[in-house]
Amino acid sequence: MAGGDKVDYVFKVVLIGDSAVGKSQILARFARNEFSLDSKATIGVEFQTRTLLIDHKSVKAQIWDTAGQERYRAVTSAYYRGALGALLVYDITKRQSFDHIPRWLEELRGHADKNIVIMLVGNKSDLEDERAVSTEDAKEFAEKENVFFLETSALQATNVENAFQTVLSEIFKIHSKKNIAAEPKANGSAPSLAGKKVLVPGPAQEIPKSKCCSSM
Repeated sequence: MAGGDKVDYVFKVVLIGDSAVGKSQILARFARNEFSLDSKATIGVEFQTRTLLIDHKSVKAQIWDTAGQERYRAVTSAYYRGALGALLVYDITKRQSFDHIPRWLEELRGHADKNIVIMLVGNKSDLEDERAVSTEDAKEFAEKENVFFLETSALQATNVENAFQTVLSEIFKIHSKKNIAAEPKANGSAPSLAGKKVLVPGPAQEIPKSKCCSSM
């Protein structure tokens, strides 16, 4: 939409978890604000994009969705390549989908970047009376594995936006720090500046490279 041409960052985020936990619905809700009751199983891989503003920067989120079935597991390394964030999704009404989370996490950590930002997502929170996984169990697991955690409902649009915003903001924070920390080394000035510069809000990050002389 307005001013949609200029994108400062593109962040790839992957959705993983068992089949039928609602990964595609979470993606549809975030990317297009849609929900379909007769969703079909994802075949192979698909992705959607959505551009948002984080700290006055235009960030394009490229969200990849994969089939959770075993026979598509061969997509792994290409699928994870370049991913900076991941939503690890289970269905709060299917205990088995939560029991498989450690395996998905192991696979993710085996293939993805070390600094990947991970959010554990308990989907279908609207089905409270069918709950098979307690919030406490999931919280405990998330704390132990040092990942973010939220329960969502793609149907009711609860926390879906929040889950993606948290992951994307965290990726943004990591990458802003990386860019700023890299600057002092290039000109040999005191590295102690790096920590202080991180606190400077958005526009200061425009200074490097060719942007120094542009007034627009």
